[in-house]
Amino acid sequence: MRLTLPRGLVRTLQRAVIEFDLLAPGDRVLVGLSGGKDSTFLLYALSVFVEHLPFHVEIAAFTVDLGFKKTDEMDWSSLEELCKDLNVSYHVQRVELAEDILNHPNQTPCSVCAYFRRAIIHNYANNHGYNKVAFAHHYDDAVETFLMSILYSGQVYTFLPKTYLDRTGVTVIRPLVYIREKEIKSFIKKLGIRLIPSSCSLDGYTKRAEVKDLLKELRKKNKNVLAHIAAAMRDGRRSQLWAPELTKSEMREKSQKFWYGGENNK
Repeated sequence: MRLTLPRGLVRTLQRAVIEFDLLAPGDRVLVGLSGGKDSTFLLYALSVFVEHLPFHVEIAAFTVDLGFKKTDEMDWSSLEELCKDLNVSYHVQRVELAEDILNHPNQTPCSVCAYFRRAIIHNYANNHGYNKVAFAHHYDDAVETFLMSILYSGQVYTFLPKTYLDRTGVTVIRPLVYIREKEIKSFIKKLGIRLIPSSCSLDGYTKRAEVKDLLKELRKKNKNVLAHIAAAMRDGRRSQLWAPELTKSEMREKSQKFWYGGENNK
């Protein structure tokens, strides 16, 4: 396989790497590889990118099989071939957690799945000497996560391009944060790499899918919607927020002063 990447994608990837200090000499980076378009593109793009760095960075790939399908129904051969072509080591780890994920009593399947998947990858990286884990979250993912946090949890939050994890000593990086999903789709299609369909029965029926559809509709009327939401994610942007919500005891105390005396009634 002749490794090439369009100049525009190289520049966008480079912007994230440099702005957020994602790569450094001697890094051993473990790429979370599901076999979908995003993680496949990340592995390919990083493999191309590090070849042109003035210092050495090692890339490896790791797949977590959470047991949504039987072992004999899963075929990772296309990923094995890709990793061989890219000259990166590859490992698959299967754990039987599908039932626990789909039937968790308190949390949504997506949040439980993400937790287990991250924990397994982080622990593998730590145990095998990888100081960084790379995930394939792109620009659209960041915007969707930001909007989801507001709509479904009442928080102003999205993932960071770079996060150090104290418990494992591993740093999580997201080199694709400036790359659009449509750019990834287009490149993967041209490259002709065979992807692995998601084995999750809820794929396409999640809150993220709902938000993705919502943003698609909003962009029909305003093409700058994603850019505006992304701008709001930046620290230091102008903001005007309500004061923190009072606790029950604080509200009770203020009510007592309001109705029965205090500074407000003098």
